[in-house]
Amino acid sequence: MRNPLFDSLTADEMRRVAAIVRRENVAERLGFSAVYTDEPDKRLLREGVDVARRARVLLVDRATGATHDLVVDLDADTLVSSAPITDGAAPVLLDEFDLVPDLIKKDPRYIEALAKRGITDMDKVQIDPWGVANMAVPGVLDYDVEGRRLAGSVTYYRDFPADNGYAHPVEGVIAVVDLVTLEVIDVHDFGVRPMNTAPSNYTADANQPMRTDIAPLEITQPQGVGFTIDGPELTWQKWRFRINWHPLEGLVLHAVEYQDDGEYRSVLHRASLGEMVVPYGDPSKEHFWRSAFDAGEFGLGKLANSLRLGCDCLGEIVYLDAVNAGEDGEPTTIENAICIHEEDAGILWKHTDWVTGEVDVRRSRRLVVSFIATVGNYHYGFYWNFYQDASIQVEVKLLGIVQTRSVEKGETSAHGTRIAENLVATYHQHLFSFRLDPEVDGWENTVVQNDAYGVPVGPENPYGNAIGVHRTVIDHELAGDDHTNTQSSRNWSILNRSKTNAWGNPVGYKFLPGWSSATMLAQAPSLVAKRAGFATRNMWVTPYSPAEMRPSGDFPNQSRSGDGLPRWTAQDRPTEDTDVVLWHTLGVTHVPRAEDWPVMPTEVAGFHLLPANFFDKNPALDVPASQSAHTSGSGHGDRPTDQHCH
Repeated sequence: MRNPLFDSLTADEMRRVAAIVRRENVAERLGFSAVYTDEPDKRLLREGVDVARRARVLLVDRATGATHDLVVDLDADTLVSSAPITDGAAPVLLDEFDLVPDLIKKDPRYIEALAKRGITDMDKVQIDPWGVANMAVPGVLDYDVEGRRLAGSVTYYRDFPADNGYAHPVEGVIAVVDLVTLEVIDVHDFGVRPMNTAPSNYTADANQPMRTDIAPLEITQPQGVGFTIDGPELTWQKWRFRINWHPLEGLVLHAVEYQDDGEYRSVLHRASLGEMVVPYGDPSKEHFWRSAFDAGEFGLGKLANSLRLGCDCLGEIVYLDAVNAGEDGEPTTIENAICIHEEDAGILWKHTDWVTGEVDVRRSRRLVVSFIATVGNYHYGFYWNFYQDASIQVEVKLLGIVQTRSVEKGETSAHGTRIAENLVATYHQHLFSFRLDPEVDGWENTVVQNDAYGVPVGPENPYGNAIGVHRTVIDHELAGDDHTNTQSSRNWSILNRSKTNAWGNPVGYKFLPGWSSATMLAQAPSLVAKRAGFATRNMWVTPYSPAEMRPSGDFPNQSRSGDGLPRWTAQDRPTEDTDVVLWHTLGVTHVPRAEDWPVMPTEVAGFHLLPANFFDKNPALDVPASQSAHTSGSGHGDRPTDQHCH
């Protein structure tokens, strides 16, 4: 549905929202945790109802710690609603976390704990704040979070400012801070263990000599890029979609369409990362509580990088800035937050006619729209790749530094990999929930689970070679199997059964999961398993609801109720021939390697959306043959000559 009411807020709109909220005196000391478009109910727009442009504000009262959920009508210049939040809290204010290290370093209990470990220079101490919602174990770490804003912390040591602090974890010291009263509530000391002292730095100066045999690689487009951008709308070859931004989710795509026979056909209404969680797998008292909801607790859109040409993106690049509301409500800009470029993607299709000897080849090109966010020690790159054959591939690239803990010399761990003399990297998971709101040739869609099988030998398969497909219609929320299955080549079709292609097949798109499809390994009584219930399944199908946008609910920060997909789908609502939403959990279970240290090579996970009977034939037959440089000999002196790839 192409409608500007879904577009992200402009800087001017954010200023107006802040002014309205200040005028209403909702809270004593305002902290704007997140400000974004309150997207309208699609059903109202389809019915022709006049809908106002609205904004949503997750507001923190810094004086009390209370969270207020506000809706502002920008057309009427009024505050529409204000609701207190009691289950969970607004995402952290980044300047709240900025205060944590200085507060802790001044606490006498903390100073004493570090002195036991021979650390007295607080300028060399690195403190990473963490959420505390999993701290609910009596006698160990147990905090009532209702109505409060708390932060836990983990300590590292840096020999010099640019040192890799994760090489030197200060084991056993956990401080908890009240972010409202700005007090250190407790300092827990679980016992002194040796700190790894060996340096492990990834910078060029620490890893000399550098390779000298890397030849220059240049990517040029002499005629410029092949796409156009008009406001938030991008058009590339036969694709058209709108690029938007969310302070928690980051990049959001709306109104994704593909041109067929001169007319645009809808594929997706909205697509984004809904949430992600990183649960750590060390059960010790000082580690069991660690997990991070990087969207719902911190905000991936607020933590996006300013990308650099030739480093984060390569080629002929167009950048877009991202505008977020600052924590004072005024707009702030992350320059070059979104990278857009074209890439060669190998062979699109090829055939060599063995009879005539004729060869026909088409090179594939893809359009890439991406951003990267940094959350503490980890970085996440999100890449939406659009192809000429009307398919969409999503890649998540995991980068950064693994979480570490100190151990005795020679000690091993059942829950981590030894990577240095006194250092272990903890086993953990990265679990991502993508929210896909399809509109495959319209909004009335049905999801079908497809499982291939070998047909039993009998009258229908006398020679034993037959292959069949079990097709399970997901006609209600709890139908079908919810995990991927490589043995049955399991995939899901999103069909519009009211329309067929020329051969009588209902038009559709196929959802093809990638190779990384882990689900949550934590289990009860672990709170993270309850809080991130979305991660217990790879696929959820729900009927569209504008109130269901985040798979762990709107307020996973400090929530312990298990809100979100498990609660919604308990209703087992009908999902056939209606407006459906797919929620896909893709996951990486990271058992670190020595090669992941001191900085890990990129790991990639993802999924693919492909047209399945959406067209009558291959939609990429009209891609022209490219001109290539052809070398007739094998010596370095051979000169390339131009020839076409057919």
